[in-house]
Amino acid sequence: MATTSGPAGDLDPDAAARGTVYRALAEAFRYPDEDFHAAAADGSLARDLRACLDRTPLDVAVPDLTTDDDYETLAARYNDVFELGYSEYTDRTDGSLDAEGPPVPLYESKYRPDQSWNDVNLDLARAYSHYGLEIDQDQRDNHDALAYELEFAGYLARREAAVGDDAAAARLDFHDRHLGHAAAGVADRLADEPGTGVYGPLGDLLEGFVRADRNDLADRLEGQR
Repeated sequence: MATTSGPAGDLDPDAAARGTVYRALAEAFRYPDEDFHAAAADGSLARDLRACLDRTPLDVAVPDLTTDDDYETLAARYNDVFELGYSEYTDRTDGSLDAEGPPVPLYESKYRPDQSWNDVNLDLARAYSHYGLEIDQDQRDNHDALAYELEFAGYLARREAAVGDDAAAARLDFHDRHLGHAAAGVADRLADEPGTGVYGPLGDLLEGFVRADRNDLADRLEGQR
Protein backbone atom coordinates (compact mmCIF):
# COMPACT_ATOMS: atom_id res chain seq x y z
CA MET A 1 0.00 0.00 0.00
CA ALA A 2 1.38 3.39 -0.99
CA THR A 3 0.63 6.80 0.53
CA THR A 4 0.32 10.11 -1.26
CA SER A 5 0.66 12.05 1.96
CA GLY A 6 1.01 11.45 5.67
CA PRO A 7 0.98 13.23 9.02
CA ALA A 8 4.06 14.62 10.67
CA GLY A 9 4.95 16.02 14.05
CA ASP A 10 5.52 14.83 17.60
CA LEU A 11 4.44 11.24 18.09
CA ASP A 12 2.50 9.70 20.96
CA PRO A 13 4.63 6.65 21.88
CA ASP A 14 1.66 4.37 22.65
CA ALA A 15 -0.10 4.87 19.32
CA ALA A 16 3.22 4.81 17.44
CA ALA A 17 4.11 1.47 19.03
CA ARG A 18 0.74 0.02 18.03
CA GLY A 19 1.39 1.17 14.49
CA THR A 20 4.71 -0.67 14.51
CA VAL A 21 3.02 -3.86 15.71
CA TYR A 22 0.47 -3.62 12.92
CA ARG A 23 3.21 -3.14 10.35
CA ALA A 24 5.11 -6.16 11.71
CA LEU A 25 1.98 -8.31 11.57
CA ALA A 26 1.33 -7.20 7.99
CA GLU A 27 4.79 -8.41 7.02
CA ALA A 28 4.33 -11.65 8.97
CA PHE A 29 1.26 -12.58 6.93
CA ARG A 30 2.94 -11.96 3.58
CA TYR A 31 4.97 -14.56 1.74
CA PRO A 32 8.07 -14.87 3.94
CA ASP A 33 11.32 -13.31 2.85
CA GLU A 34 14.70 -14.23 4.29
CA ASP A 35 14.65 -11.31 6.75
CA PHE A 36 11.40 -12.56 8.27
CA HIS A 37 12.78 -16.09 8.48
CA ALA A 38 15.92 -14.85 10.22
CA ALA A 39 13.90 -12.83 12.76
CA ALA A 40 11.70 -15.84 13.55
CA ALA A 41 14.67 -18.22 13.73
CA ASP A 42 16.79 -16.10 16.10
CA GLY A 43 13.90 -14.95 18.33
CA SER A 44 14.18 -11.26 17.49
CA LEU A 45 10.67 -11.21 16.01
CA ALA A 46 9.07 -11.96 19.37
CA ARG A 47 11.53 -9.75 21.29
CA ASP A 48 10.85 -6.74 19.09
CA LEU A 49 7.08 -7.21 19.32
CA ARG A 50 7.25 -7.51 23.12
CA ALA A 51 9.31 -4.30 23.25
CA CYS A 52 6.65 -2.48 21.24
CA LEU A 53 3.77 -3.81 23.33
CA ASP A 54 5.60 -2.80 26.50
CA ARG A 55 5.16 0.81 25.34
CA THR A 56 1.37 0.37 25.38
CA PRO A 57 -1.11 -0.37 28.20
CA LEU A 58 -2.47 -3.35 26.28
CA ASP A 59 -2.46 -6.70 28.07
CA VAL A 60 -1.36 -8.86 25.13
CA ALA A 61 0.91 -11.84 25.57
CA VAL A 62 3.43 -12.49 22.80
CA PRO A 63 3.65 -16.26 22.24
CA ASP A 64 6.73 -18.18 21.17
CA LEU A 65 7.29 -17.03 17.60
CA THR A 66 10.50 -18.92 16.92
CA THR A 67 10.84 -21.46 14.13
CA ASP A 68 13.13 -24.41 13.54
CA ASP A 69 12.23 -24.43 9.83
CA ASP A 70 14.87 -23.55 7.29
CA TYR A 71 13.83 -20.86 4.84
CA GLU A 72 12.61 -23.24 2.14
CA THR A 73 10.50 -25.19 4.65
CA LEU A 74 8.98 -22.00 6.06
CA ALA A 75 8.08 -20.79 2.58
CA ALA A 76 6.55 -24.17 1.72
CA ARG A 77 4.56 -24.11 4.97
CA TYR A 78 3.22 -20.64 4.11
CA ASN A 79 2.14 -21.89 0.68
CA ASP A 80 0.45 -24.96 2.15
CA VAL A 81 -1.50 -22.97 4.73
CA PHE A 82 -2.33 -19.72 2.97
CA GLU A 83 -1.89 -20.08 -0.79
CA LEU A 84 -2.49 -23.56 -2.17
CA GLY A 85 -5.90 -25.07 -2.53
CA TYR A 86 -6.81 -28.74 -2.57
CA SER A 87 -8.06 -30.55 -5.66
CA GLU A 88 -9.16 -34.14 -6.09
CA TYR A 89 -10.86 -35.92 -8.97
CA THR A 90 -14.14 -37.36 -7.69
CA ASP A 91 -14.94 -39.11 -10.97
CA ARG A 92 -12.14 -39.56 -13.48
CA THR A 93 -14.58 -40.86 -16.10
CA ASP A 94 -16.11 -37.43 -16.58
CA GLY A 95 -13.37 -35.25 -15.11
CA SER A 96 -15.39 -34.14 -12.07
CA LEU A 97 -13.09 -32.17 -9.78
CA ASP A 98 -13.60 -31.34 -6.13
CA ALA A 99 -11.59 -28.16 -5.51
CA GLU A 100 -11.18 -26.09 -2.37
CA GLY A 101 -9.27 -22.95 -1.57
CA PRO A 102 -6.36 -22.78 0.87
CA PRO A 103 -7.01 -23.94 4.43
CA VAL A 104 -6.61 -20.39 5.79
CA PRO A 105 -7.57 -17.68 3.28
CA LEU A 106 -5.97 -14.30 3.92
CA TYR A 107 -8.96 -12.28 2.70
CA GLU A 108 -11.67 -10.74 4.86
CA SER A 109 -14.47 -11.55 2.42
CA LYS A 110 -13.86 -15.28 2.96
CA TYR A 111 -15.07 -14.80 6.54
CA ARG A 112 -18.06 -12.55 5.74
CA PRO A 113 -20.94 -14.73 4.54
CA ASP A 114 -23.23 -11.81 5.32
CA GLN A 115 -21.45 -9.51 2.85
CA SER A 116 -20.64 -9.80 -0.84
CA TRP A 117 -17.05 -9.66 -2.06
CA ASN A 118 -17.86 -6.50 -3.97
CA ASP A 119 -19.38 -4.70 -0.97
CA VAL A 120 -16.42 -5.54 1.27
CA ASN A 121 -13.81 -4.46 -1.25
CA LEU A 122 -15.64 -1.33 -2.38
CA ASP A 123 -15.99 -0.13 1.22
CA LEU A 124 -12.28 -0.76 1.80
CA ALA A 125 -11.30 1.03 -1.41
CA ARG A 126 -13.25 4.10 -0.25
CA ALA A 127 -11.64 3.97 3.20
CA TYR A 128 -8.12 3.78 1.77
CA SER A 129 -8.82 6.51 -0.77
CA HIS A 130 -10.21 8.83 1.91
CA TYR A 131 -6.73 8.96 3.46
CA GLY A 132 -4.89 9.28 0.16
CA LEU A 133 -3.81 5.64 0.15
CA GLU A 134 -3.74 3.33 -2.83
CA ILE A 135 -2.82 -0.27 -3.56
CA ASP A 136 0.81 -0.72 -4.65
CA GLN A 137 0.54 -1.39 -8.37
CA ASP A 138 3.68 -3.58 -8.30
CA GLN A 139 2.09 -5.93 -5.76
CA ARG A 140 -1.57 -5.47 -6.55
CA ASP A 141 -4.04 -7.57 -4.57
CA ASN A 142 -7.66 -7.36 -3.47
CA HIS A 143 -8.41 -4.55 -1.06
CA ASP A 144 -9.53 -7.06 1.57
CA ALA A 145 -6.14 -8.79 1.75
CA LEU A 146 -5.23 -9.15 5.43
CA ALA A 147 -1.84 -7.52 4.95
CA TYR A 148 -3.45 -4.40 3.45
CA GLU A 149 -5.95 -4.17 6.30
CA LEU A 150 -3.15 -4.48 8.85
CA GLU A 151 -1.13 -1.82 7.04
CA PHE A 152 -4.14 0.49 7.07
CA ALA A 153 -4.71 -0.03 10.82
CA GLY A 154 -1.02 0.73 11.33
CA TYR A 155 -1.32 3.88 9.27
CA LEU A 156 -4.29 5.03 11.35
CA ALA A 157 -2.37 4.29 14.56
CA ARG A 158 0.60 6.33 13.36
CA ARG A 159 -1.75 9.09 12.26
CA GLU A 160 -3.31 9.04 15.73
CA ALA A 161 0.20 9.34 17.18
CA ALA A 162 0.75 12.52 15.20
CA VAL A 163 -2.73 14.04 14.90
CA GLY A 164 -5.00 12.72 17.65
CA ASP A 165 -8.35 11.10 18.33
CA ASP A 166 -9.85 11.66 14.89
CA ALA A 167 -7.67 8.86 13.50
CA ALA A 168 -8.30 6.78 16.63
CA ALA A 169 -12.05 6.96 16.02
CA ALA A 170 -11.50 5.94 12.40
CA ARG A 171 -9.48 2.94 13.57
CA LEU A 172 -12.22 1.84 15.95
CA ASP A 173 -14.73 1.99 13.10
CA PHE A 174 -12.32 0.04 10.88
CA HIS A 175 -12.01 -2.67 13.53
CA ASP A 176 -15.77 -3.08 13.73
CA ARG A 177 -16.41 -2.92 9.99
CA HIS A 178 -13.47 -4.95 8.72
CA LEU A 179 -10.30 -5.90 10.58
CA GLY A 180 -11.98 -7.55 13.56
CA HIS A 181 -13.76 -9.97 11.22
CA ALA A 182 -10.62 -10.80 9.25
CA ALA A 183 -8.40 -11.29 12.30
CA ALA A 184 -10.87 -13.54 14.10
CA GLY A 185 -11.51 -15.60 10.98
CA VAL A 186 -7.85 -16.17 10.22
CA ALA A 187 -7.04 -17.01 13.86
CA ASP A 188 -9.92 -19.50 14.10
CA ARG A 189 -8.88 -21.28 10.92
CA LEU A 190 -5.24 -21.44 12.04
CA ALA A 191 -6.28 -22.91 15.39
CA ASP A 192 -8.07 -25.75 13.56
CA GLU A 193 -5.29 -26.44 11.06
CA PRO A 194 -2.39 -28.85 11.80
CA GLY A 195 1.17 -28.13 10.77
CA THR A 196 1.03 -24.34 10.83
CA GLY A 197 4.40 -23.90 12.56
CA VAL A 198 5.09 -20.32 13.57
CA TYR A 199 1.89 -19.14 11.87
CA GLY A 200 -0.33 -20.72 14.56
CA PRO A 201 1.13 -18.52 17.33
CA LEU A 202 1.09 -15.55 14.96
CA GLY A 203 -2.65 -16.11 14.52
CA ASP A 204 -3.10 -16.03 18.30
CA LEU A 205 -1.14 -12.78 18.52
CA LEU A 206 -3.08 -11.29 15.60
CA GLU A 207 -6.46 -11.93 17.17
CA GLY A 208 -5.39 -10.95 20.68
CA PHE A 209 -3.75 -7.69 19.62
CA VAL A 210 -6.55 -6.61 17.30
CA ARG A 211 -9.17 -7.35 19.95
CA ALA A 212 -7.21 -5.57 22.69
CA ASP A 213 -6.60 -2.51 20.53
CA ARG A 214 -10.28 -2.36 19.58
CA ASN A 215 -11.51 -2.69 23.16
CA ASP A 216 -9.05 -0.11 24.44
CA LEU A 217 -10.18 2.35 21.77
CA ALA A 218 -13.84 1.69 22.61
CA ASP A 219 -13.21 2.23 26.32
CA ARG A 220 -11.33 5.43 25.64
CA LEU A 221 -13.58 6.92 22.98
CA GLU A 222 -17.00 5.52 23.76
CA GLY A 223 -16.80 4.01 27.23
CA GLN A 224 -18.03 0.68 25.88
CA ARG A 225 -16.75 -2.65 24.59
